[in-house]
Amino acid sequence: MAKWQGIFEKIDNWRWKIPRSFKEGMRTDVLIYSSEEMLEHIVSDNAHLQSVNVAFLPGIVGNSLAMPDIHLGYGFPIGGVVAFDPEAGGIISPGGVGYDINCGIRVLRTELTHDEIKPKIRDIVSRLATNVPSGVGSEGPLSLSSRDLDKLLVDGARWAVSHGYGEQNDIDHTEDGGALAGADPSLVSQHAKERGTSQQGTLGSGNHFLEVQFVEEIYDEKVAAEFGLFKDQVTIMVHSGSRGLGHQVCTDYIKVMNEAMHKYDIHVPDRQLCCAPINSPEGKDYFAAMAAAANFAWANRQMLMHWTRESFSQALQSSPKKLGISLIYDVAHNIAKMEKHKVNGKEKTLCIHRKGATRSFPGQPVLIPGDMGRYSYILVGTEQAMKESWGSTCHGAGRLMSRAAATRAVSVNQLLADLEKKGIVVMAASKKGLVEEASEAYKDVREVVDVVHNAGLAKKVARMRPLGVVKG
Repeated sequence: MAKWQGIFEKIDNWRWKIPRSFKEGMRTDVLIYSSEEMLEHIVSDNAHLQSVNVAFLPGIVGNSLAMPDIHLGYGFPIGGVVAFDPEAGGIISPGGVGYDINCGIRVLRTELTHDEIKPKIRDIVSRLATNVPSGVGSEGPLSLSSRDLDKLLVDGARWAVSHGYGEQNDIDHTEDGGALAGADPSLVSQHAKERGTSQQGTLGSGNHFLEVQFVEEIYDEKVAAEFGLFKDQVTIMVHSGSRGLGHQVCTDYIKVMNEAMHKYDIHVPDRQLCCAPINSPEGKDYFAAMAAAANFAWANRQMLMHWTRESFSQALQSSPKKLGISLIYDVAHNIAKMEKHKVNGKEKTLCIHRKGATRSFPGQPVLIPGDMGRYSYILVGTEQAMKESWGSTCHGAGRLMSRAAATRAVSVNQLLADLEKKGIVVMAASKKGLVEEASEAYKDVREVVDVVHNAGLAKKVARMRPLGVVKG
């Protein structure tokens, strides 16, 4: 008998329910998007139990949702999507956003083709590795004054563009225009600001990367044309977040929330779910600090994109404009947002937590990275997602192995040889960081994307293969 049997009720091939009767105290059902084959790992990882715990939280609206890339996280599972109603005592939780606030992804299109780039890919990757600071504790060429940092925490990507790191068109193609409203730098601790001062414009470590790709397959010609995509086209993915500043904001407010739960008599099945009512002073303070960290992340990706453009320009001895390097879209993967959604036919403002999940609003580009040895996807958001998942879908492949397990299982020399055989040029800040991100450590993103495509949460537009990767 499979481990998942007796836990899940099958709704259809892509939806599985854990009813609220599963555990006393659950306020709602858990709905997990998955294929039957993927359920085994979800259960062995105990990620489904984190979705169950989330179902206990006050003010939850609809189901406790989990995407097919679900895996164990801090409090909330990575791959979790949850809505809370401020008018019904709904809460906000740092664990529902994560430590890397607004870790997210942006994809750039070019007018270049696979054949044009292939002979020059090693030089391009080398320049990217040189021009873009990466690795644990990496520092960028900027050292921001306290006044500049505070302005950046409010203006986000707009600050970067106003200082010469990009153009207005970039802002137009970034979620929320690259700045979440309501940010208050005064609610970000001095320690968090100190960690962020020299890390703006850095890739960082872990699963962060810059990847040069080519469009291997088009699934929807009409939408692909609207996004400016064509077969064999070179695209570039930028994946990073709020670095040490966001991490510290999360750390600081976990302490605040632990105290707030006593004050508001909130009881949770796991301390990592610490939270406060959205409309409480603590809830409002966390949202304002989180928004500031999210804006730091948008400015960060904007600057990384600027240096990516410069690297291509240097390697190909042409201007970014002539190379046609422009932004398709930028999406956040770890964030809480106040959004209007329909609940029982009436429009309500809800606090949507997306942790390892991305918006999938109708017509919006949905950017799904895979791993450095396989492929990534661009999808498009749907009306179905708005009706069913608060306009949300998956955010990537999702881990199969912990970083420690990957380090034990993967030989760095074999990994490099395998990537070389596939024609993928990789440069990394450390060998340890490289093996932690090996393909074997991740679910096959094709299987994850097939689930959300078949469930109607997002529709496939294009698949890209890696040519060159810079890892943190």
